Amino acid sequence: MVKVAIVTGAAQGIGLAIAQRLHQDGFKLGLLDYNAEAVEKASEQFAGDAIAVAVDVSKRMDVFAAFDKVVEAFGDLHVVVNNAGVGPTTPIDTITEEQFYQVYGINVGGVLWGIQAAHKHFKDLGHGGKIINAASQAGVVGNPELSLYSGTKFAVRGITQVTARDLAEEGITVNAFAPGIVKTPMMFDIAHKVGQNAGKSDEWGMEQFAKNITLKRLSEPEDVANAVAFLAGKDSDYITGQTIIVDGGMQFH
Repeated sequence: MVKVAIVTGAAQGIGLAIAQRLHQDGFKLGLLDYNAEAVEKASEQFAGDAIAVAVDVSKRMDVFAAFDKVVEAFGDLHVVVNNAGVGPTTPIDTITEEQFYQVYGINVGGVLWGIQAAHKHFKDLGHGGKIINAASQAGVVGNPELSLYSGTKFAVRGITQVTARDLAEEGITVNAFAPGIVKTPMMFDIAHKVGQNAGKSDEWGMEQFAKNITLKRLSEPEDVANAVAFLAGKDSDYITGQTIIVDGGMQFH
C-alpha cells in the first residue's frame, strides 16, 4: 500500500526534518510551503516520491487546492502534519493589528484549514487517518515576549483536543507535538530579537531559552521529527487529543 503524507512548512527546519523521516518510513510526500523556490529545491532530494506545492496556509481555499494536488498526484492520503508557523518576538506594547492577523492567520488558520482539508479527503477516500499539529513548549507555558506566538500555540492545543473528540468516530486521530528550543532559522531569529531588545548578543538570547533544559542541549530538528514519526505510525493508534512535549525536559506534566 502506498502511504501518503502532507507536511506544511516543509522547505526547511522542523518541517523538512519531518518530511525526511516520513520518507524514510515509506511515505510519499506532499511538501507545502510559502517559499516556492525553497520547497521545490527541498523536494528534489526525495527522488520522485514528493511533490512541492507553494501555498499560503492562512488562505483556506489555497490549502484545499494544495491538498487536491497532492491527492491527485499520489491517489491517497493518510497523514497530515500541520507544521507551518511563524514566531515573531512581540513585546506586548509593540503588537500591531497586521501582526496579529498574520501570526494567527498562519499558526491557527493554517492548522484549521489543514484539518478541514484532511477531513474532506479522508471522507472522500473512505478511510480514517492521522492529523498532527504543531504546538510548542510556548503553548504549554507562556514564554516572555512571545504573546502572539504563545497564544496561537495554546490555541492549537485546544483545537487539537476538540477535533480529536469530533473526528474519533471516523477513525481519525488528532494529536500535537510541542517542540522546545530547536536549532532552526526561525528559532535563531527569535533569539536574535530577544537579545537585541535587551541590548545583548544572539548567544545571550538563545541562552534565555536554553538555560532551563534538563538534558542540557538544544534540540535538533530530528528530535522533533522522531516524535512526529511515532504519531504518524501504527504504534500511536490508541493516542488522540494529546500534545507530546519534545523539549528535553523544560516542562514536566
